[in-house]
Amino acid sequence: MSKAFGGGQKLRRVEVKLPAASYPVLIGSDAAAEFSSHLKGPVVTVFDVAIPEGAAFELLRELRGEQALENLIGVEGGEAAKTLSSLGRLLGRFERLGIDRGGTVLAIGGGTIGDLAGFAAAVWLRGVRYVNIPTTLLAMVDSSVGGKTGVNTDHSKNAVGAFWQPAAVLIDPRFLKTLPEEQVASAYGEIVKYAVTLDPGLIPLLESGSPDLGEVIERCVKAKAVVVGGDERDTGRRAILNYGHTVGHALEEVSGYTLTHGRAVAAGMRAAARISRCLGICDDEFVGLQDALLARRGLPGSLPREITVEAVLEALPRDKKARGGEIGWVLPRRLGLAETDHRVPSEIVAEAVAEILAG
Repeated sequence: MSKAFGGGQKLRRVEVKLPAASYPVLIGSDAAAEFSSHLKGPVVTVFDVAIPEGAAFELLRELRGEQALENLIGVEGGEAAKTLSSLGRLLGRFERLGIDRGGTVLAIGGGTIGDLAGFAAAVWLRGVRYVNIPTTLLAMVDSSVGGKTGVNTDHSKNAVGAFWQPAAVLIDPRFLKTLPEEQVASAYGEIVKYAVTLDPGLIPLLESGSPDLGEVIERCVKAKAVVVGGDERDTGRRAILNYGHTVGHALEEVSGYTLTHGRAVAAGMRAAARISRCLGICDDEFVGLQDALLARRGLPGSLPREITVEAVLEALPRDKKARGGEIGWVLPRRLGLAETDHRVPSEIVAEAVAEILAG
């Protein structure tokens, strides 16, 4: 396990500045007092039942005192939680608990819990306050920031959703202590994405044996905050955050969501780099460096043997960002620079997908 937040005492703060508002991302073990000020009105807590109770309830008591165990809704996390039926059940609970427009939805869990609870907050009474406490490294560095919420359909990931920004995000190191190694490894798919597309300064940290996760998380959040602040509704440059996700989401779907998001994104990044090299956009050095950064964390690992090139290609046009069945690819040019909206011949895509499936 990588070392914690520099001893767990340093409080880091990143401000996500948006045209209409801004919100803090608080990183550290001493932020409960500031974060609790964002818990207004009746509060409902949606939490992943897989989180060790000690960590979750200890933090809830710090945040809410005697009200810590009121209005708790336990949800089993994972992609299976992100369905319209799960959303309906959650909204039904909101109604029975009497959450009004002055209330707050508090999400405690990984990315799937944040996606589901955030979307429920967005549509309940046409929008109520939402705050997020991500408990997985993957959610800490990526999905907890930016306001994308939603659920999956039978054939498309995040096809039904809304932009609904949290009022605040708290990243607490106590949850990292109990994370399975597989979840930590998976998170590095997104972390390497930030390193090669937006912040090459992360690379020396990733090449070290035991990076300070506080600094890693802070740099990823800062990089995303800048992009989101300039393109909140994902109409332009924010597409850069989807580097590796086009093939990655297709792999997740084809695997029946048994392949973790981070591993799928890592495989998608390898495919995108090979497509870019084939088109003469990036060079062998970039492809080799990215492969090495991923391999250092055991990514992407072995992909399920039953996945075929044909199945992945069939799933690609279902990506929610496709327009008229055409995909605008995010492709790297060099470290710290990726470009959006490239059109790629299908035969080049097929070759790249075949190569990553071959291992």
